Amino acid sequence: MAGETMLKFVGTGQAYPAKRPADLRNEDFREIADRFAMPEAEEQASRCSQCGVPYCSVHCPLHNHIPDWLRLTAEGRLREAYELSNATSTMPEICGRICPQDRLCEGNCVIEFTGHGAVTIGSVEKYITDTAWENGWVEPLAPGPDRGQSVGIIGSGPAGLTAAEYLRVLGYSVTVYDRHDRAGGLLIYGIPGFKLEKYVVERRVKRLADGGVKFELGFDVGRDATLDELRANHDALLIATGVYKPRAIKAPGVDSKGVVDALDYLIASNRKSFGDAVPAFDDGSLNAEGKHVVVVGGGDTAMDCVRTAVRQGAASVKCLYRRDRANMPGSQREVANAEEEGVEFVWLSAPEAFKGEAAGVTGVRAARMRLGAPDASGRRAPEPDPGNEVDLPADLVIKALGFDPEDLPRLFGAAELGVTRWGTVRVDGRSMMTSLDGVFAAGDIVRGASLVVWAVRDGRDVADHMHRYLKARAAAGAAAMAAAAV
Repeated sequence: MAGETMLKFVGTGQAYPAKRPADLRNEDFREIADRFAMPEAEEQASRCSQCGVPYCSVHCPLHNHIPDWLRLTAEGRLREAYELSNATSTMPEICGRICPQDRLCEGNCVIEFTGHGAVTIGSVEKYITDTAWENGWVEPLAPGPDRGQSVGIIGSGPAGLTAAEYLRVLGYSVTVYDRHDRAGGLLIYGIPGFKLEKYVVERRVKRLADGGVKFELGFDVGRDATLDELRANHDALLIATGVYKPRAIKAPGVDSKGVVDALDYLIASNRKSFGDAVPAFDDGSLNAEGKHVVVVGGGDTAMDCVRTAVRQGAASVKCLYRRDRANMPGSQREVANAEEEGVEFVWLSAPEAFKGEAAGVTGVRAARMRLGAPDASGRRAPEPDPGNEVDLPADLVIKALGFDPEDLPRLFGAAELGVTRWGTVRVDGRSMMTSLDGVFAAGDIVRGASLVVWAVRDGRDVADHMHRYLKARAAAGAAAMAAAAV
């Protein structure tokens, strides 16, 4: 049967779920495309070549069983496809929406190399799990037998939520601490709804809460409890805070009113979508409506900002990036979506100064750049091209140059917590444990700003390491009690 249903990539073309017209999607924060219907999902899944070496799986950080669940989808065995997809990922429908498949699984699809166009893996993955939710195939989280040990997790982003799920299934009492008033981290407050509607995250969080994972929200470690106090309350801790400190721009006028950080801007927009009171949005400080907006940066966060500004009714939106299109770090699909929605990209340009008056920023002086030799990342390094400056009008400038770690030893009141020279938490590569016994770390706070799928992978891995540690601790405690009783 598999031979009849697969290998159709020669006669069946690549297709994605249809996107809504740009002028319509610019009016709201809904996802820009609906999911596949069943026939289209089966048809696209049938294009998989079932190759002997599945590079799609190799290049997926989770090593998802992609060819296998594509085959099951093509055969109409959707529940089995879901169960296989769910076996390696705690949030496949989220990864299906926001992973840069063009750089990972789809970008390494064998039939992509032959010129037939990759299997649309992400769209099928989203379809499988959304259908599973609708049909009740996503089972409640079932905790294992109570082990009498507790785990504290600092941060409710993808790494923290993934670790919480695995550890709760193993029978541990799990408490997740987060500084925000909603769980989900950047999945809730950093990523706009047009890429990831919030009910998708909320139902995952609810499933964890219904399974006994406790959430302490609005809890700021260092203010509400020190790291040592949390260590005293739990048998093991996981630091999964992510990285939130915005990278700075060194240029005159950068402190002008109207020059804002990307995360502040995105959080304000997402909070407004929830119906929260957001004074900085209402007074226009973090609202692009009617303004000439310049976003500085070329990553996925910059794409989130430019596309959010369009939906807020900006008069114009420009993205300023120091390299060319081929050398930008963000997803090319996101760039294409932004261009469709009216964003103008100013390539090979970097801010030289921010012009302003007492009322706020009025423009950006940008230096033109040219590309030199490749740097350590393999991309050609930008260098100034003198005499080609350009002035861009701007009422709102959004800095989206990426994120660095916060000073956790200071924030947590834990000077002995080891960090690298980049400020990320230092861990033992074999155990994922920090310099503090029983304190582990995972996700972006260890690897630096990265992808959600890598955070899920790290959460899965660290749960395994913590389980081993806790079992050894329980065994040592039992042995000590036995010795004392003799």
